[in-house]
Amino acid sequence: PDMRVLRLSGPRLVTSAHTEMNTFLFSVGILSVASAVMAMQAPVIPQPMNFTMGQVTVTLSSNFQFKSTHSSSTLDQAFQRYMGLIFVRSSSPTGSTLEEITVDVQSADESLKLETDESYSLEIAASPPSAHLSAANVYGALRGLETFSQLVMFNFTLNTYQLYGAPWSIKDAPRFPYRGILIDTSRHFEPVRAVKRVLDSMAYAKLNVLHWHVVDSQSFPLQSVTYPKLWNAAYTGQERFTVGDAKEVVEYARLRGIRVVVEFDMPGHAASWCVGYPNICPAPDCPDPLNPATNDTFDLIEGLLKEMTGIFPDQYIHLGGDEVNTNCWEKVPQVKNWMMQMNFTTDQAYMYFVERAHEIAHKVGRSPINWEEVFKHFGSKLDKQSIIHVWLNHATAKSIVAAGYRCILSNSDVWYLDHLSVTWEKFYDNDPYEGITDHQQQQLMLGGEVCMWGETVDASDIDQTIWPRAAAAAERLWSPANVTDHSLFLPRLEAFRCLLNRRGIAAAPTNNANARSAPPHPGTCYTQ
Repeated sequence: PDMRVLRLSGPRLVTSAHTEMNTFLFSVGILSVASAVMAMQAPVIPQPMNFTMGQVTVTLSSNFQFKSTHSSSTLDQAFQRYMGLIFVRSSSPTGSTLEEITVDVQSADESLKLETDESYSLEIAASPPSAHLSAANVYGALRGLETFSQLVMFNFTLNTYQLYGAPWSIKDAPRFPYRGILIDTSRHFEPVRAVKRVLDSMAYAKLNVLHWHVVDSQSFPLQSVTYPKLWNAAYTGQERFTVGDAKEVVEYARLRGIRVVVEFDMPGHAASWCVGYPNICPAPDCPDPLNPATNDTFDLIEGLLKEMTGIFPDQYIHLGGDEVNTNCWEKVPQVKNWMMQMNFTTDQAYMYFVERAHEIAHKVGRSPINWEEVFKHFGSKLDKQSIIHVWLNHATAKSIVAAGYRCILSNSDVWYLDHLSVTWEKFYDNDPYEGITDHQQQQLMLGGEVCMWGETVDASDIDQTIWPRAAAAAERLWSPANVTDHSLFLPRLEAFRCLLNRRGIAAAPTNNANARSAPPHPGTCYTQ
């Protein structure tokens, strides 16, 4: 077969394996890796589902190769990325080396969806050195490549790349299918380059959903060809995303195994829509929530969502529905009279809006996600295809799955990244299954996401506000439920923070009392 190969340039030199690994690791100063190995953990975040390890150090060839018989541009680009991430300097090994990793992918299907299988197996032999990665599809292979990359360290004393703890046998798969980060590009604009940096960092922690809260009352930075006046509500002419920008972000994410779920919050949080289209809002001095009394509102929503399906291919779309203050509906005569004609209370008018928005979503081929308030208001009246996104109270998740609805967790007391005093320990302890013991109901809990709301975040500080705390949530969402020990996680988190820094992600010190603060004193990045 046609073997796809990516090689490290340079002479083919070889090296010997090292034993007595723990003593050796401490001698060269790789303390966090040594701590993980001595505790019989994989020095990886998130911790794999099942693995066995040995005590041999394998050295990588200076002409190391990624190989696959599977023809895939996605995989080829991943090989290029990981070559650059792992091998940042030349090496001069001697002796027997690991020459290559072979990657076997069973399916050519590269569609990316909630149900995508991300499992993989990674086998690394010590004598003779060999490495084989197998997965059901390219996205599982991406997760395995990330694990492999975190097992490799550069030994400055020996000027070699080494892989500790061989032989390795890793069988891995995520605990939850939905593991995400929300970014908010309305409160502060985030340039495409910053969004891509977030996506890069998400892939390093095996997160797989970018929830893009692209617009809100403050600004509407996204271009719509169908309704070109919508982005009149961008902060400035330079703080905008073109259709091409959005498609570029979606494809950049897909290449990293990350789905993009876009959110158009409605009927609240939508005052920016009124800048270009004032007819869909109750009144100039009372613009929010959107006007349910005119079909103009729903015509615009339908046209916008239909257009967005050509930009955001994911099967789900987030329709918000939170924090709907209906005072404007009661104050503005047109809306108030309409509610009287329909014999609606404000709550019934809210339900009417949600139902029509859901109908539109289904009409354009999308299933809706809504924030928690929609369930709290309407309960089992909602379409069963709906997914409910919890943010107010973790305990609501139990009621949601008991009612037969799927659920995503982002309880704001713990998983809101803009809450700077919340420590990594609290992120780590937050389990989506808390209070949910019935197995069938557990299957309805899809996972969760940490939310990076943008009131005090822009391109200057988004990295250090997200990381490293998001890594604690990433492990909770991927690793087995019994992986909970803080003392075992901390050395790996410290090492992961330093890994992020080496990869160009400005992750803040691990033990900050206040997230994103500067390092408090001189010292190693591993113990800040």
